[in-house]
Amino acid sequence: MKKSREQLEKERDEAIAKRKQYRYKCQRLENRVRYYTEGERKKRNHRLIVRGADVESVALEVRGMSQAAFRKLAEQIFSLPEVSALARRMIDQQEGG
Repeated sequence: MKKSREQLEKERDEAIAKRKQYRYKCQRLENRVRYYTEGERKKRNHRLIVRGADVESVALEVRGMSQAAFRKLAEQIFSLPEVSALARRMIDQQEGG
């Protein structure tokens, strides 16, 4: 049961076409992964920028601070028991409706 040259060429052409389809499908999947990954990063960046702007709008004093000084201030503020309790309360209110 030898295959003719035409049959072999036809099978080769079909295999090449299938390979192209799989490569295209793989590229689409990779693009989708990149889209969702970058989307999450963009959402995080947006959230951080907005929160930073909110802090600056409420506490004008932080505008002139260095990054290290601001971080130290934030650590000290959020280590206060009253602030931790208030943050937990706000989270509970948000989750509760």
